Amino acid sequence: MIRSGDLFAGLATSSSEEEISVLANSPGARIERIVSTGQASPPGFWYDQDWTEWVFLISGSASLQIEGEEAPRILRPGSYVEIPAHVRHRVEWTDADQPTVWLAVHLPR
Repeated sequence: MIRSGDLFAGLATSSSEEEISVLANSPGARIERIVSTGQASPPGFWYDQDWTEWVFLISGSASLQIEGEEAPRILRPGSYVEIPAHVRHRVEWTDADQPTVWLAVHLPR
């Protein structure tokens, strides 16, 4: 089956929760569209994943803190980051004035 769609279709302009949609899933990778509307990681929370995550910011803006780095990375459209397995990271903020659209690719170690 051939699947297709529009990454910008049905974007929420505000929501209390991030919206995560799986676009593709196979044994070698999972691809998600994440829509953030002002969300951030809870205080003191760090992601520590068993897989590599490659993220690409399509629209909006966000701040990503990588453990051990002095300053957060400010992401704008076109920014991408590859986060290896078990590298702790957190989202400091996402744009509250417009949807922040991420493309996240989850890869095995």
